[in-house]
Amino acid sequence: MAEKIFILDTNVLIHDPQALFSFAEHRVVIPIVVIEEIDQFKKGMDEKSRNARQIGRYLDSLRTKGSLQDGVRMESGGTVQITVNKDVTDTAAKLFFLDRNDNLIIGTALYCKSKYPGHEVILVSKDANVRIKADAVGISAENYESDTVKFEEMYTGWLAVEIDPAAFDEINGKKYIPNTFGDLFPNQFVRLTSKGETGKSRSLRYLKSANSLNTMQHYFGQEVFGIKARNFEQEMALDLLLDDTVRLVSLSGKAGTGKTLLAMASGLQKVMEENKYSRLVISRPISPLGKDLGYLPGTKSEKFNPWMQPIYDNMDILLSLHEEIRTENNKTKRKPSIDDFIDYGFLELEPLTYIRGRSLPDQFIIIDEAQNLTPHEMKTIITRAGENTKLVLTGDPYQIDIPYLDSTSNGLSVAVEKLKNEDIVGHITLEKGERSQLADLAAKFF
Repeated sequence: MAEKIFILDTNVLIHDPQALFSFAEHRVVIPIVVIEEIDQFKKGMDEKSRNARQIGRYLDSLRTKGSLQDGVRMESGGTVQITVNKDVTDTAAKLFFLDRNDNLIIGTALYCKSKYPGHEVILVSKDANVRIKADAVGISAENYESDTVKFEEMYTGWLAVEIDPAAFDEINGKKYIPNTFGDLFPNQFVRLTSKGETGKSRSLRYLKSANSLNTMQHYFGQEVFGIKARNFEQEMALDLLLDDTVRLVSLSGKAGTGKTLLAMASGLQKVMEENKYSRLVISRPISPLGKDLGYLPGTKSEKFNPWMQPIYDNMDILLSLHEEIRTENNKTKRKPSIDDFIDYGFLELEPLTYIRGRSLPDQFIIIDEAQNLTPHEMKTIITRAGENTKLVLTGDPYQIDIPYLDSTSNGLSVAVEKLKNEDIVGHITLEKGERSQLADLAAKFF
C-alpha cells in the first residue's frame, strides 16, 4: 500500500496532541503556519494552552532524532515532517488570498499533491469550512475521528421489548427473571410491555453478575428531595442515581427532560437526608472549559455566578418543594437558602477551571453541560474522583457551544460509549420533555 500524506490543521493538534502519532505508517506533514498558530496558545493555563505546550515537547523530542524539515521516522514506520517551502506560498497564491492561515494550510496540501503525484494527499481538519475549501480545489479532506462515536447508534441505556400477554402476566409479579434478551450491558434497563395491552409495562434492570433482570431496588415511587419521577425514563435515571454502587451515571437528552433536576435532587437526598456523602459538588464548563474567569472585580464565586444561574434556578425549585414537605411535617418557619448549604459545607459550586490536580473523595459530583467537554477534558474530570465518590454527567449532545466539537466527538458521547461495559457505570438517554408543553414543542420542532 502506497504511503499516504496527511496534512494536519492546527485545530486537530490542539484537540489531541497525540494526533501526531495516530496515522500509523503514513507521512504526517505539519505546515509551518500551524506551528506559528500553536505558539500563540502556549502561554495560558487552559486546556488549549496545555495541549499547545505538549505539541511543542513532542516535536522537540522528534527534532533530536533527525531533521523535521526532511522528516523524522517514528517507531510505527510513519514520518513526521514540517514544511517551510516557498513553493507552498506560490501554489496557494494561484487560488487564494494569503491573508488567511487556512489558505496556507490548503496550499501545503496542494504543494504536496504536485510534488508527490504517486501518493494520496489528505487534509485533516476539524473545521468544516476548511474541508469544504480543500474539496473545492481538488484536495481530499477528512475530519479527525480517532475518538468519535456514531451518535445515531449511541447507547441509550435501555431497551424496549414487547412480549405476549401470557408471558408478561407470568413474570409480572417476580422480583427477578433470567436474561433471555441477548447480550446486555451492565445496569442496562429492559422496558417490557404487553403486546396489545395499553398501560401494561414494567422496567427491569440487568445485573451482569447473575445474568438476570431485576426490579428497581432504589427507586420505587418515593419522593427524592421533594420530587418524583414523571415518566419511566426518569424512574430509570433515579434508580441509577440513588444506587451507591454505580459510581458514574451519565444522563443525556434534549432540553427539559429533567437531567439536571434529577441529578441535583439525588445529590441533595444523598448528602442532606442520607449522609452517604460529605458534600455535593456541582460544576459546569465555562465556554470554553479552562478559560480564565477574567480580571473582573469580585470573588471567585461572584465571577462564577452568571455561569451557574441554571443551577441556582433548579436549586430554588428543589428547596421550595422540599421545604413544603418539611413545613407540613415539622411546622418549621425558616426556609434554608443555597448560601446556608454552602456555608455549612454541604454544597460547593466549583468552576471546572480549578478542578485539575484536585482529589475529591466521599463526594457527590455533578458535571452539568458535559457535552461541552473534549474527551481529554472528560478524562481529567473522571480521574478526580476519590474513594466513595459518585460522579454524574448531564448534557445534551445536540447543544454544543465549543468549536470543533459535535455530537459524535464530545466528551459526554465518548464517555457513554467507552464506559458502557463497566459494572459501576450506568447511562440513560431521556427523550420525554417534562419542563412544560411549550418547552417540549420548541425542543421538538427547532
